[in-house]
This record gives sequence, structure tokens and C-alpha cells, in this order.
Amino acid sequence: MGVEIERKFLLRDERWRAEVSHTVRMCQGYLASHPECSVRVRIEGEQARLNIKSATLGIERREFEYPIPRADAEIMLAELCGGRTLSKTRHYVPCADHVFEIDEFDGANAGLVVAEVELASATEAFPCPAWLGEEVSNDRRYYNVCLLEHPYSRW
Repeated sequence: MGVEIERKFLLRDERWRAEVSHTVRMCQGYLASHPECSVRVRIEGEQARLNIKSATLGIERREFEYPIPRADAEIMLAELCGGRTLSKTRHYVPCADHVFEIDEFDGANAGLVVAEVELASATEAFPCPAWLGEEVSNDRRYYNVCLLEHPYSRW
């Protein structure tokens, strides 16, 4: 079974920008969202994936992800998500033996910038660069599926 272990942070400043290795645009939509899980389709550059993630609060959640044809993802986003989509730009920032994924959101979530780091275990040590700010891993408001219902612009 798939497990995602991820810590999520706000950023202190923009010093991270000088360390970006590459950037990709993303559009994602939710086919379903239940108290137990969400089902998401995402286009990330030229790739597309279907993702099922548990709605568990915290740094460790069940996650299953499968590649799908980009054309299928485009149809799902346009016809099956019922407007439940968001877009963002993801910047990849290598730091020691980890990579921080920094998401800059668009639209109703413009102005929100969040860094995530995936870990092999919940107790794994990871670097904490000076630009890394407050941890928000246990704050549901920062989950992408929650940003659709309660966009950052309305906080």
C-alpha cells in the first residue's frame, strides 16, 4: 500500500528562489472528496496522474497514484471535476539529500506559497534552510482539496 510522508511549511522569505533547479505548471481537479479520501486528477507539465489520498490529518497519509494519458486528464478536468480545480506553479529546490517542492498558487489562492518535503519515515531528519518558516503540516486549511472550499483569498 502507498504511504506519503510529507511535512508542509510556510516560507520566511524568497531566498529559496535562487536555489530552484526546475519549475513546472500544474492544474489539478477533484473528482470526489469524502471524509475518508479525495480522488484527484493532475496535469503536471506533459504528464498526468490519477491520485487517491486519505483525508487523515498529519504528515503520514495513504496515497495511491497512477499515470494516465494526458488527453484523458484534460477531459476529466474539463468535464468531470465540476469546477473543483486549482492551478499552481511548483518549484523544485534541492537541499542536501532532499528536495523541497514549493507551490505558488494562482486564482483564488494567489499569494499562498507553501513548501513541502517528502520523507521516507515520520522521524527522518531533513535540512531546515533559513527560508523555511512555520510548519503547517497539521493545519487542514493548507491541503489542496481544502483550498477549493476555503480559498486563501477568503482567510
